[in-house]
Amino acid sequence: MNLPTRGLGRRAARAALITLLLSTTATTALAAARHKAHPAKAAPARDAKYEALQAQIDEMRAQMAQMQQMRNEQGEARVATLQQQLDTVNQQLADLKSAQTADASDIITLKAPPVTASLPNGKPALASADKRFTANVKAIVMFDAAKYDQKHNLPAAVTNRDLNDGTNFRRARFGIDGKLFTDFDYALIYEFGGSGTEDAGHIQEAWIQYTGLKPFRIKVGAFEPNIGLAAAVSTSQMPLMERPAPAEVARNIAAGDSRSAIQVATNGIWGDGDSGVAVRYLVTGALTGNTVSTVNSAGGFATQPLDEQTGIIGRFAIAPFDSTNWQLHLGVNGQFATQPNDSGVANNASRYPIQLRDRPELRVDGTRLVDTGGIDAKSASVLGFEAAGQMQNFLIESEYFKYKIKRRNAGAARPSDPDFDGWYVMGTWVLTGETRPYNAAEGRFDAPKMAYNFNPAAGTWGAFEVAARYSDLNLNYHDCGAGRAIPASPAACFDAVRGGEQKISTIGVNWYLNPDIRIMLDYLHVDVNRFNAAGVQVGQKYNALAMRGQFNF
Repeated sequence: MNLPTRGLGRRAARAALITLLLSTTATTALAAARHKAHPAKAAPARDAKYEALQAQIDEMRAQMAQMQQMRNEQGEARVATLQQQLDTVNQQLADLKSAQTADASDIITLKAPPVTASLPNGKPALASADKRFTANVKAIVMFDAAKYDQKHNLPAAVTNRDLNDGTNFRRARFGIDGKLFTDFDYALIYEFGGSGTEDAGHIQEAWIQYTGLKPFRIKVGAFEPNIGLAAAVSTSQMPLMERPAPAEVARNIAAGDSRSAIQVATNGIWGDGDSGVAVRYLVTGALTGNTVSTVNSAGGFATQPLDEQTGIIGRFAIAPFDSTNWQLHLGVNGQFATQPNDSGVANNASRYPIQLRDRPELRVDGTRLVDTGGIDAKSASVLGFEAAGQMQNFLIESEYFKYKIKRRNAGAARPSDPDFDGWYVMGTWVLTGETRPYNAAEGRFDAPKMAYNFNPAAGTWGAFEVAARYSDLNLNYHDCGAGRAIPASPAACFDAVRGGEQKISTIGVNWYLNPDIRIMLDYLHVDVNRFNAAGVQVGQKYNALAMRGQFNF
């Protein structure tokens, strides 16, 4: 019997084997019966049958071995196929892992989100599609021109007889600001302008701010910490060309431009302005150091030889309001310079100087007409009070400041600790009806939001605003009076500080052509009353006319 050698399934082989065995068994039994019946003839027949059966068994064994070999070959082929499939899957898995790694790398390196470019109000800006990353080009350029009318009829002792009629770039700042990973704000601004003359370029702002712990904001770097109502207003949005002198002196004790600091701020709202009176609030606090660089308007930098100043500042303000009809603002601010700058043992008589001074609210000429000189101090402080009220397009605001200096111990004849004060009141009226919106996050009133840009073809001329201010900065302490020299030894008024008193009345007109361009015209009347060490009057009165062309985005 021939069995198929290829293509035979396992069940067919088993069935053939069983059939063969049954057939062989039956044949063997029949042969045995015949042998019993015919013993003589049974032996040869049995041998032949046995041989035939043995041959069949051998053939079956060969076929079974062949089948086993076939099965092994088929199994090996199957294993090879499975191995190939496994290799393919492993490769696909490796490719997937590589793709995931590439995707993660793309996210980190910002390859995934496309970048969009825009020019809002002419300001070049880049932003990722998800708005998590932004970069904005910033520029502030202010070109000033002024005429001082103070040359005639001045006392002989006056040294500043001819303030500079001319021009200068009051500010020329360029830089970038934006957002990183949604919760980080940043800015890097460089300044090329100056007061009275343009200075060498220097860092104006270099900071980063974390906003992820709402409502708190944490800011660190070089910037102007939030301290006071007038100080908080951006230079590009001030109603007059310069801040009031009392606020300028106050902010520079432990705050001011380019101050190294870490600040925490928070703001929010109590109540609902739509259904009644609500109150906005602002709380800020900062630990401050020295300015990043002290600019000398003659064209250099004054370095700090030893330990730098440290200070603590804070501000609290509330702003009740009723929808958009009216807005109030009340606040208090304070600064404490815990350690003045150390100028070194060579200046031991005034090793830790605190100096209060300012220019007469105009910077085309950089001369300071009121100045306490350096007072050797252990510490210095200022306390300020803020108040403002707005009714539609009318705004009035005021601040009062008290400055105190604690002298270093100079022995038994230690002079008393001097104190000074200053205040201002200012009003604005937007003639074209716009209002100065209240910025609750900074506690200030921003520039008017224009209804129409300058466009004569369409019959629109922008926005117009008038402003007026009176300021009084008194840096005199125990001044002894006219005609009397300051005593050199302990006596009445031997601790006098003759910094002078400066009173300034200013009126101004602002023309906003569009959100980026403004023209300003200010007229100032300056009255300085100051005695020198001999008690001779060195103050003066004069008028000044100034104009500014401003471009910013």
